Amino acid sequence: MRDAGSIFFILLISMKLAVGQDPHFSQYYAAPTYLNPAFTGTGAEHRFIANYRNQWPNITNGFVTYSFSYDYHLSDLKSGIGFLATVDKAGSAGLRSNHIGLLYSYKIQLANKWVVTPGLYFGYGHRDIDFNSLVFGDQLEFQRDGQVPSQDQQTNLLGSAQYFDFGSGILVYNKSFWAGFSASHINQPNRSLIEDESEIPVKTSLHAGFRIPLYSGVFKKQRTSSLAPSFVYQSQGEFDQLDIGLHFLYEPIMIGFWYRGIPIQQNVKDNVSQDAMVLILGMRFSNVEMGYSYDFTVSELGTISGGAHEVSLQYNFRASLRSKVRKPEKFIPCPTFNK
Repeated sequence: MRDAGSIFFILLISMKLAVGQDPHFSQYYAAPTYLNPAFTGTGAEHRFIANYRNQWPNITNGFVTYSFSYDYHLSDLKSGIGFLATVDKAGSAGLRSNHIGLLYSYKIQLANKWVVTPGLYFGYGHRDIDFNSLVFGDQLEFQRDGQVPSQDQQTNLLGSAQYFDFGSGILVYNKSFWAGFSASHINQPNRSLIEDESEIPVKTSLHAGFRIPLYSGVFKKQRTSSLAPSFVYQSQGEFDQLDIGLHFLYEPIMIGFWYRGIPIQQNVKDNVSQDAMVLILGMRFSNVEMGYSYDFTVSELGTISGGAHEVSLQYNFRASLRSKVRKPEKFIPCPTFNK
């Protein structure tokens, strides 16, 4: 569906005044470096992660987000390095935001088997709009399909935005508990498309969880089971959001149930106090993890939106002969059901 020229004014106003939110993954544990750069290097050695989210598919040209990351565990340097790329598409006007950045973390071993890991993110962002998706009044006069170039001066108002981005985070964990804090867009870059100021608000995230083994006997079992409750609280500009839930793992199968919203808070300042219930299904093998989730919308938007579909894929492996004989690290943080 294409936008008429009259919609263009609304588009300009919304770009100028709206304070946007970053994309959010229901399977946040399957996008750890997107959640917090301190998770960089917390895989076995090499780790590739791909994420896909389609939000409100029943609404024409809703929100679609792609994410891809790679990180590497430098055990000799007590560090992790990697990169993160995300693409976010929204609306019938083809509004697209692209980000790519470098990640770094450093591990500090504490007493009593605790580890503290600070992390950094340095990125570059690009934001633009698809002019071919817009139809102006002078185009409608000559050709209904809008292929005739528009002479409307309004087209000169829109451009693209390019900016550098900076974020950081910290993680504290042992073999069964983890907690972290991260801040994105610390430099509040300007991403306006109309030569105006439209700063990205700082996004903060507080997250924690722990794993409860359901068997602690002396005999080794082929399959193990555990529960993993966790939460993520995020705030950006006038928006805030809480995700809280529980995962159950009976290898190799995982089931999770989540709630998104803040029940004690009424819908104020565009916040949604009751947003969605999330069902997550996954499978975990020696090197590969796969997950699928569906968001059941419980806000006023209702089922008309179609909820949200999300898919994640993670691949861990060790590449060097040395890494195969090296004693593995004892404490790799476990956002949910990972070993």
